[in-house]
Amino acid sequence: MSFRYYLYVSDAKVDMLLSQIAPGWARKRVTEVNFDLKMVGAKRTVEAAGADRFARLERVMQHLEDHGDLGDVDGVDEPGQYVHGVLPMQWGAIGDGGTVYFGGRGERTIVGLGGSTAHVVSTQPAEGLSQHRLSGSVMPMMLDQLAALAAGDTVTTDVDDALATVIRANSALRGPAQRVEFVAKRMLYGPCPYPELYPGQDMAVLLGSPLFVALAE
Repeated sequence: MSFRYYLYVSDAKVDMLLSQIAPGWARKRVTEVNFDLKMVGAKRTVEAAGADRFARLERVMQHLEDHGDLGDVDGVDEPGQYVHGVLPMQWGAIGDGGTVYFGGRGERTIVGLGGSTAHVVSTQPAEGLSQHRLSGSVMPMMLDQLAALAAGDTVTTDVDDALATVIRANSALRGPAQRVEFVAKRMLYGPCPYPELYPGQDMAVLLGSPLFVALAE
């Protein structure tokens, strides 16, 4: 039996897909009563801890493998709506800390994956941050944060410029690479805008938002 050591799991994406695949797996809601010296309140919380969180992810993964448009990030053909890969990647929080970014390169594809730091496994919610901040997995927010990482780039609506920002952002990442496995929603994909950097190689660039990232042996 193989085990995954998860670094990142997007509960939001998993639940969105699961509600369409198997509505019966909808999250259970429980009422948590808070007692305070000054007031008594009740709030709704999500019962998502432990094995159930990863069981929901595995259910979604099984559906994508059996019925979904799941492709190989380094495949010969253009990847599907969702892509799977195992690559050495550098990663860390970028911008104001609300976005986590994974950057790496395969044999055919330069890959950037961005999402909310809230979905990094074991992350604790930070005090004082707005609960309404745009998620780091939304492409405009992701490109904005990558532009900052790429030292002075400006946000663009041009696909080639956006793909170039991914390459520059990857080159700005620091720290050792870790070999990781991931499945991500494809956001942008196209030929490398800097072919001169990879002579003799037909490289592509992919920007995605991960469902999960896990350490790979």
